[in-house]
Amino acid sequence: MKFCSNCANPLRLGIPDEDNLPRHICDNCETIYYHNPKVITGCLPVYQDKVLLCKRAIEPRKGYWTLPAGFMENNESTMEGALRETYEEANAHVEISHLYTLTSIVHVNQVQLIYLAHMEKPEYAPSNESLDVQLFSEKDIPWDELAFSTIKNALNFYFEDRRLGKFPLREITLNSNND
Repeated sequence: MKFCSNCANPLRLGIPDEDNLPRHICDNCETIYYHNPKVITGCLPVYQDKVLLCKRAIEPRKGYWTLPAGFMENNESTMEGALRETYEEANAHVEISHLYTLTSIVHVNQVQLIYLAHMEKPEYAPSNESLDVQLFSEKDIPWDELAFSTIKNALNFYFEDRRLGKFPLREITLNSNND
């Protein structure tokens, strides 16, 4: 950031009083800009013994498979965002069971929340955000074509938990692209 969005004066980088991290500060109107992690919310939609995946039509990782998820919008809950993203990316309606994975993605300042969800009917279709949408059994998932490690983690957790018959909240922290 170079200029204040309130008064258009130049900003300086500094540590505000009673703070311990550098922030962009406007000395003119005394606004302090805090940059916080972005929240990603989505679903792991299940129909019978299959999960719904979307092939991304947008960057990053265009052409790779993912769960329907995206950035949370203002004025919505994380659950509302997960439902919206599932409809926007897969044209699918789901019933959310519970929060299933919570991933702190430290190296890109993001937090991802994935809800376990049930599809009543196998009704879905690609959108402008997805090149393709398909239901996959565990053995048919394109594991080498998954867009993000967070998606691979969520799917691995799901199939492991399904074998055990329990679906606890899974929390993980990723510190690099290699996690």
